[in-house]
Amino acid sequence: MQDSPARRTFLKAGAAAAALVLTGCTGQPGAARSTATTSRAPLPANLKFTMGTAADPAVLDPVLAVDTDSFRVTRQIMETLVGANRDTGVPAPGLATEFTEEDGGRAYVFKLREGVTFHDGTAFDAEAVRANFERWFRLPRALRPNNGNLPYSAVFGSFADEETESVYRGCEVLGPLEIRLELNRRYTGLVAALSMPSFAIASPAALEAKTADKLTEERAGRKLSAFALHPVGTGPYRLKEFSTGKVLLEEFDQYWGPAAQVGRVEFTTLSHPAARLRELKAGDIDGYDLATPETYAGLVRSGMQILQRDPFAVTYLGINKAYGPLDDVRIRQAIAHAIDRDRLLKSFFLQGSVEAKQFVPPSLGVNSEDIPYYEYAPDRARELLAEAEYDGAELPFYYPLDVTRAYLPAPEKIYAELSRQLTAAGFNIRPMPVAWSDGYLERVRASKDQALHLGGMNGSYRDPDNFLGTLFGTESSEFGLESAQLTSRLARARTLEPGEERTAAYLQINEQLARLLPAVPLAFPVSALAMGPRVESYPASPMLDEPCNLIRIRSEA
Repeated sequence: MQDSPARRTFLKAGAAAAALVLTGCTGQPGAARSTATTSRAPLPANLKFTMGTAADPAVLDPVLAVDTDSFRVTRQIMETLVGANRDTGVPAPGLATEFTEEDGGRAYVFKLREGVTFHDGTAFDAEAVRANFERWFRLPRALRPNNGNLPYSAVFGSFADEETESVYRGCEVLGPLEIRLELNRRYTGLVAALSMPSFAIASPAALEAKTADKLTEERAGRKLSAFALHPVGTGPYRLKEFSTGKVLLEEFDQYWGPAAQVGRVEFTTLSHPAARLRELKAGDIDGYDLATPETYAGLVRSGMQILQRDPFAVTYLGINKAYGPLDDVRIRQAIAHAIDRDRLLKSFFLQGSVEAKQFVPPSLGVNSEDIPYYEYAPDRARELLAEAEYDGAELPFYYPLDVTRAYLPAPEKIYAELSRQLTAAGFNIRPMPVAWSDGYLERVRASKDQALHLGGMNGSYRDPDNFLGTLFGTESSEFGLESAQLTSRLARARTLEPGEERTAAYLQINEQLARLLPAVPLAFPVSALAMGPRVESYPASPMLDEPCNLIRIRSEA
């Protein structure tokens, strides 16, 4: 029997479905979470896992975070209504056990999990969910970045101060464990989008007590709220310490899901890949993220485990169309023709990474070989510069220092090679290095003085809009792009049912982006983690959803 168009249940995690879908009661990596509410004594304090990371978290309030190091931590502390199947990426139960589409996709009813408790002892219920949706919608302008580029904006369009532009209409409490999310217009990927860590549910009591919407604290030169330094959620771990270079978590003994073998998790910041390798070999850390090609051989020689994630990220060279000569499409085409992607891939990316000709990973099924492609042709680049009468104007090129990203394994080296290639084609490049910790992302997304910059993103859910809507769905100083037609096409595509029409819409958007050239896609990179001999299994995920309660340590260690 097919569901009626007016009301379709996407997923149900009742008694029958739990046996098939929620196999997480085994606690095995890769399984979904258990429905059982558990209460247990804390695990012995010596069961600790230490993870080396490339950068400090910027903020632990997930609705304000944009960096993977922040989300790596908040995913352990706070949970979303919707999860994702670890094998397929399709929506799965999270704090909601059932979600049903109504009113032609302009409403969703969520049934919530029973017996879940926030770390502060307050109950998770429908009122808590409503409070979070309302907080996101009414987020004060003072908390938002100047460019407004937050995941909430990419999904819901705008906040309460631009209510007519917002997808969000309201959140109604139907019962103690049931809410109805109402939308102003259909958004096909909404359920999947709610699995993004940005939409983790916080304790309303903690949001109020820690004045989440007032910037009363400061960390690393950034104004933050007390909640952003002390988040409270329903996750398997709660925050014990957040200091420069270190985050320490401890197990939440009333967590509803799979029991953790690891009672304490420490994230320690080691910005240089060689430092991460050295600490792993010495046994000072149990694993680290973002293994790079230059450390790969050392890992193999030392007998360490290397866990590769499937490509679900894109690396690009951003072009600010609003910067001087870059308004001329011929100059942007010359940039694209000057780049030898094959050399970049072979020199700086892990084996298995592939050239990107568009911005959406091929696994999402909206790529085409028929759209414009700018092959490596430096002679053609020089011809285009001559046609455009480029006068050698200096082009500031921003790139990050002291960091490794899943989409940028070696930023300084990638910059150096791109700068060499562009200079050889006739461009006048001015290097603009910015330390990652000094707000690199904010600089390239909000300022207008960059001509070029290195960028990228890792996908959070399996829908083309996650990439195209996030990057190009709103006007941004990052690309200097103003195209009402592109914005309209993106808005329409996200309302379409999965099928040929939706695929065709995204193919059309890909073609338009190839002609506009707001950026040059470079690679769909593989990223990898390195684990030491203590680690029996680690839940690696292309979408970086890696709950530490699924980590298993060898019993003999």
